[in-house]
This record gives sequence, C-alpha cells and structure tokens, in this order.
Amino acid sequence: MARRIAIALVVALVFSVTALVFFYKKISTANHPVAQAPLQYVAASRAIDPGETLKPEDLTLINWPRSNPLAGSFVKTGDVVGRAVLYPVAAGQPILDQQLAAIGTGMGLPGEIPNGMRAIALRSDEVVGVAGFLMPGTHVDVLVTYRPSNDSPTPVTATVLQDVEVLAVGHQIQPDPAGKPANVDVVTLLLSPENAEKAVLAAAQGSIHFILRNGRDSASANASPIEVSELSGPVSPQKNLTGRAHGPMGPKLPVKKPWVVETMLGNKRSVDSFN
Repeated sequence: MARRIAIALVVALVFSVTALVFFYKKISTANHPVAQAPLQYVAASRAIDPGETLKPEDLTLINWPRSNPLAGSFVKTGDVVGRAVLYPVAAGQPILDQQLAAIGTGMGLPGEIPNGMRAIALRSDEVVGVAGFLMPGTHVDVLVTYRPSNDSPTPVTATVLQDVEVLAVGHQIQPDPAGKPANVDVVTLLLSPENAEKAVLAAAQGSIHFILRNGRDSASANASPIEVSELSGPVSPQKNLTGRAHGPMGPKLPVKKPWVVETMLGNKRSVDSFN
C-alpha cells in the first residue's frame, strides 16, 4: 500500500513539473516574441539622376522592418534593371515603382507621358514664351491670333486651351534646380488627343501665344475672341474725339459759304453762286 502511494506521488510530481515547464515556456514566448527576419528591398547603391537607366551596379539590397512594408517596392534587382528613373533617388533609398518610367518606354520624354495623354511641341520665342519663365511643370493658357477668313482685314485673338501643363522646355524635362529660367524656341505641352488636335489647328491658323498662370488656379475663364476694334474699348456715340458732348446726330459741321461772282455787261448785272 505504501509503495502504491509512493508511485502515485512520483507520477503526480512528474506531471506537475511537466505542466509547470510547459506554461513557463508559453509565458516566456508571449513576453519575448521571436524576432522576425527583416525584409530586403531594392535600393540605389549611389545617387541617381532623372533620366538615367538603371544598371545592376546601380542597385543593392537593404534590410527593411517587416512590420512596415513599402508599397510599390521591389525585392529583386532584375525587376528594375533597364528602367529609366523619373525623379532623383538618393543613395540607399528604396526604389519605388512610381519613381520609374513605364516598362518599355525607355528614358527621356516618353516616360513622362501618362497613359491616354499626348505630348505636342509648339514654337515660341523669348517674348511669346513669357520672357523665358516657362518651365517644366508650369501651367499656361494657349492663345492664337489669326484672320477668320482670307478676305477679313481684321485679325482676331482667341483662347484655344486653358490650364495646360508644360511638359518640357526645349530639351529640358526637369525644372532647373536653382529655378533659373531658360530662353527657348520650342515648348512641349501635355494634352489630351482632342486638345492636341486643337493645338495643331491653331498653330496652322496664326501665331501661338502662351499666357502663364498660377499652378493652383484651375478655373476656366469664359473668354470670348477679341477684335482689333475692341482694343480701345467701345466708342460712345455721344462724344467726339475731344470728349465734348453732342446731340444724338453727332457734332454739327460748320456751314461753308458759297462763292459769289457778280458780272456786269453794260447795263445788265448778274450774280452767280458756286459751292
């Protein structure tokens, strides 16, 4: 009997120790979670300028906290090799999809054109180009001065497009880092296909002018074409050039006196009048 009691106590002790060890490990794991391996993202191994095409030597893998994943990131360098960079990337900075040109577009201007949009170049000069202050990213209105018909002696200026983004100025697709304006003779605009047709037609009709506007002002103005006769404003019929008021029929002109010729023939006398 005593032996059975001893065996039961030993078995109970073993179960108690096993349960204690099990719960201790559970509590220790909950208080000290196992550290997860960090993510590895593709990053720039050096500073990369806009327009450069990524090469294997330009890329590296960096550790990134698994608890804070990056949307649009890459885990394989082969996924970004050959794609052009649209924005500056610092050394060690993860490379994101929105920083790269679309696959197959290569480098330069084509990578800057969103899907469904078009780029069109229009000729400008130092004055028409707002004295050189047109830069990539600025917004303009496009005006055209033309003659409505071949027999029309009066030219007309009309607003063709409003709130248009300047995509490139000359060969420059990025603003100057110092904000320095450049005088160029070609400006490239970002337009929808329908507005591109308007721009081409306007350029064929007459002279194109760019009107610089605030980039935060996207409101469309209700501007109607203007003729030369409207430059000085409407003329009041009640005033002459000196500003003196007259009646509804306008100023009275002075009455010219006729020429009078008197002819004497003997006793005969005749008088004739000529205007």
